[in-house]
Amino acid sequence: MTRNRGITEPAAEAAIDTACRVLRLPAIRGQFSELADRAEREQLTYRGFLAELFMVECDERDRRRAERQLRAAAFPRPKWLKDFDYDANPHIEPAIINTLATCEWVSKGAPLCLIGDSGTGKSHLLIGLGSAAAMAGFRVRYVLASKLANELVEAADDRQLTKTINRYGRVDLLCIDELGYMELDRRGAELLFQVLTEREEKSSVAIASNETFSGWTKTFTDPRLCAAIVDRLTFGGTIIETGTESYRLARTKAQHNGKP
Repeated sequence: MTRNRGITEPAAEAAIDTACRVLRLPAIRGQFSELADRAEREQLTYRGFLAELFMVECDERDRRRAERQLRAAAFPRPKWLKDFDYDANPHIEPAIINTLATCEWVSKGAPLCLIGDSGTGKSHLLIGLGSAAAMAGFRVRYVLASKLANELVEAADDRQLTKTINRYGRVDLLCIDELGYMELDRRGAELLFQVLTEREEKSSVAIASNETFSGWTKTFTDPRLCAAIVDRLTFGGTIIETGTESYRLARTKAQHNGKP
């Protein structure tokens, strides 16, 4: 079958549109006319023009994949590392956060612990680093410690525990927030330990806690279980202490006193 080389411009546009629909190339379909006009103005070679088309489609697919990863992570609110106020919290070293933002620790399956009082930026950093990992293509999941423990207990009652643990085991980075805010019953604590054991030295866990490790006995009332959990969350990982002074409270007081 031969093709007519004398195809008109409108027919060519229609053929390209149809082909992009069939091949599922929405970015090329949406931008082809603009890219073709620019290629003509800049006198690109055929290879150059083809490369431009493919790069547009690849960039768009990367963007959509990152959006899907962020939605799947279930972060409660958007937080980005670029918006973190290092001046308000001098305890945090930008160099360390920038290194973590490369996500090499996620690739290695290393843990991360953010320890400090309320209002010191723990959750911001946890979500920000989790978002950076999701944007880099890693599978990420965010969950509150108490919610995770309750979910595991319910799964055990429904004989779905293995399935639930495997689901959390499949993500590359599990972000557990508010660990240490409330006591977990022994069963919930033991099931949480199973999740951490499943991920040990294979997939990363990042936690944010308002308690120092010595205070975790209030959350995990069994001393041996507490020690085992601390061991799994610290071995080969990074520990960042965000301090005790709430910059949110300081900002509120400054605004109340009329300071910028």
